Formats: sequence, C-alpha cells, structure tokens
Amino acid sequence: MSAFANLNRALRIVRTLGTHDALYVLDRVPLPPMARWLARVAAGRPKPEFTAMRPGQRLAEAVQAMGPSFIKFAQTLSTRPDIVGADIAQDLALLRDRLPPFPSALAKEIIEREFDQPIDMLFAQFEEQPVAAASIAQVHFAQTAEGDPVAVKVLRPGIEQEFERDLALFEWAAQFLERYVEASRRLEPVKVVRTFQRSVADELDLRLEGAAASEIGESFTTDPGFKVPEVDWRRTQKRVLTTERVSGIHIADKAALVAAGHDLQRVADNLLLAFLKQAFRDGFFHADLHHGNLFVGPDDIVIAVDFGIMGRLDQNERRYVGAMLLAFLMGDYRRAAEVHFQAGYVRRDQSIDAFAQALRAIAKPVFDRPPAEVSMGRLLAQLFEVTENFRMRTQPQLLLLQKTLVVVEGLCRDLAPQGDMWATARTFLRGWLPGAIGPAAQAREGAEEIVSTVRRLPGLIEAAERAGAAFTPEGLRLIPPESSGSFGKSRARNPLRSFTYGIVLIMLVYFIFKQIQPG
Repeated sequence: MSAFANLNRALRIVRTLGTHDALYVLDRVPLPPMARWLARVAAGRPKPEFTAMRPGQRLAEAVQAMGPSFIKFAQTLSTRPDIVGADIAQDLALLRDRLPPFPSALAKEIIEREFDQPIDMLFAQFEEQPVAAASIAQVHFAQTAEGDPVAVKVLRPGIEQEFERDLALFEWAAQFLERYVEASRRLEPVKVVRTFQRSVADELDLRLEGAAASEIGESFTTDPGFKVPEVDWRRTQKRVLTTERVSGIHIADKAALVAAGHDLQRVADNLLLAFLKQAFRDGFFHADLHHGNLFVGPDDIVIAVDFGIMGRLDQNERRYVGAMLLAFLMGDYRRAAEVHFQAGYVRRDQSIDAFAQALRAIAKPVFDRPPAEVSMGRLLAQLFEVTENFRMRTQPQLLLLQKTLVVVEGLCRDLAPQGDMWATARTFLRGWLPGAIGPAAQAREGAEEIVSTVRRLPGLIEAAERAGAAFTPEGLRLIPPESSGSFGKSRARNPLRSFTYGIVLIMLVYFIFKQIQPG
C-alpha cells in the first residue's frame, strides 16, 4: 500500500472521528503538534446527533463506522491504558463487536465452497437468520443429519482482504510514530501492531478457534462449574466452525436467572474460578469473557462460547503474576514489589523500597473498603500510572490477562454486588501457589531439566566429535583434520562415551531420590 494511499485512508479516519465528535482521542496519541493541528483542520464539524453522547459512546460509534479492522484494533487498545490512557481504554473496553449481518445465501456459498459439497449434505436444517453478527464472522443455528442441534460460525466474505489493507495502514502509522515521535518509542507501537496482526491471523482461521475450545474443554472435563461446547470437526474448516449448540440463559439477564432459580453468588464464583484455573493452572485462557459470550446452564454452570481471542502465559509468568496478585490481596506490598523486580518488570536500578511505597499508596485506598467495593480494575488503572515513574517495561503478554480480569470482575460484581470475590481469589491462589513454586515443583523442574540435558548429551558429544574433538582419559582433545577420519571410525568403540553417559544417569537418579525424600 503506497504512502499516498495510506495518507488518504488516514484522512478519512480523521474525518470520521471529527464527524462523531471523537477527535479527542488524538490528544492521547504522542503526535507532533503540527500533525495534531492538521488533523483538527481536516476533521471538519461534528454532527449534532453525536455531540450529546458521552465521549466513550462517540468513540465507539466512530470505530463502528470505520469497519471490522478498527473494531478489533480498538478492542486490542482497550488493553493498553499505558498508550491511550485509562479513561479511553475503559471506553474502548465497552465497545461491542456487532455489525449488520451479511446475506445467508453468501454464508451457504462459503460453507459449500469450504466442504466442496451441497449444504444439504452437511445439515438437515440451516436457519436463514443469523443469531449473532460480528466484525469477523456471523453465527447460524442448524441441525445435522444425525439430528444434533449445532451453531455454525462463518467468516465474512472478503474479510481477509479488508484486514490486509487496514493492517498495512496500522503498520505504516506505527513506523511513523517510532521514527519521528521519540515519546512513542517506549510504547513500541510497531510491536503492538505486529502482535495484533498475529492475533487477527489466528482469528481468521476458525480451525484454530476450534482447537482452542477443544483444549479448554478437555481441561474442564471433570469441572462441574464450567462448560465448553464440543467442536464438530467433521463440519469445521478454515472459514467454517461448527460446535454443539448451547442451551442456557445469558449471564447478563439477572431477572431471567433469578426467575429460573439460579444462585447468582454461585454463578459468580464459578465464573471467577474458571478464569483463575484457566490463567494460572493451565496458562491458557479465554480472553473475551464478556456477557455476550457467557451463558448459565443447569446447576449454575457457566457455559462459554467464542474462543477466537485467547491468552497464554508460560510457567514463570503464571508464578510471578499469581504471587503478585496474592501479595496485593494479602496487603503485603513489599512482597508485591519484590515480585515485580524478580520478574524483571522493574529495572534493578530502581529503589525497591520506593516502589513498595508507591504500591501501598495506590493499593490501600482500593483495598481498605468493604469487600463489595474492592476493585481490581481500579488498582490496575492506578498501577499503570506509576509505570513511567519507575521505568517499568510494558508486558504485552500480560495485558490480555489484566483486561480479562477486569471484565470478569465487572461481571461478578453485576451478578453478586455484595459478594467478596477476592476472598474466593485468595483461597484459590493460596491453594495453587505452593504446588507451582514450592519444593516439589522446583524438584520436578530440576529433574525435567536434567532429563532434557541427558537426552541432548549424545547429540552434543557426536557434534563435538564431528568437529574434531575426542573424549579421552586425559580430557577433551582436539583431533587434527588429517586424522579425524580414522577417529570417526573408532568413536563408536570409545568406552569413555559410555562411561560419561553412565555417570550422568547415576547423578540423575541420585538427584531425584534426594528430592523425593521427606524433609
């Protein structure tokens, strides 16, 4: 996409923001003063019907008008209060991904093209009216030839080309900021856009969404509080995903939940525990747990759909974040500060005492309240405010977790306003952390590392020998190139290699034996 085409597209975006009286969002972007002035001149006058709306509503309307790519990117930016500011991030988090549906005839064409067979061979019944339509896909109810009720998700026609065009614009704008606006470099806009590109690529392959749902479902097979619809792999391809149709009440419909006899506190606990188990126990979590994707079934079970946006945390990240969250919940601000330093989130040249004091200053007003008023969302928003003072590094892999935690907190508050959801979180983390960071976990990891080393050892020795080295009673000896051929013939008979393997294996057995001994 040429620079002229990008500039033309950027101008249309500025005009859309101006029409919706949402140009204020540019005040939060580190633009040069001249660029900001030109944007205001180009924006024109806002339409009267938008000026009466709240700022967040105006911005949401503008983003909707810009199209699917901008809706998705705005949702991504809702996880980055360090870039757009806490208030704008909050507005963008409320943005609902809804677009007018495309004709069902097109949906049928896409299905038939993906499976190379008539739709009647796949479904005995296919409902014309979609039950949901979003920026990337829409969902139709159907019934298989075997009589099973299913939900069929179909990608929008031409969506890949539309995203490709807009992603080129996003990267061009990010490169401009990094090159010419020094204040933006700490926020790494190019890295943000490329992370978004990878996320979109995953969402545009519905097989990956099916795999995510399947993985989460397997980890909750025996859990009575959370359910994932099964994937119909026979009727799933890159542009079509078919799953079991769920039956339940929308989690936001409190009146219907109460009328059906559901225990709202138990529903809230099931939702919170499901999220904590996914994030900390499994390291793989549903990162789009808004009320449109959640239902309540019999026995207060929470049912989740739409696994297009997922988050992953490695083992170390889970430990650090779990320990950090528990330290906040326990009021141990020194420990919370230590974990930030141990994880490398704060540079070593900063004062740990000063950082602990800053954490106390933002956390005490949040936690010194009745349990029903404690807000982790408020804490995280204020935590971002101290990031620049302590030169904290942005952790993109944790932003989805933070955003999802805030959304889950809001849902639980709506369901059970007087409940103490953080007591539930404390209990879970106290039970999970010892198994994740205690002596048994460390011993297990140490044993795994040694086993991995032993497995690699033959290859390392052979590579050294191919490079002209020999293991001899005197130690490691380099072999001249002219004699390496004869050595290669005899290396299989080298008894020292077998002796080396034996010593390492004996050390491994001894180490594991010592670790599993009591005391």
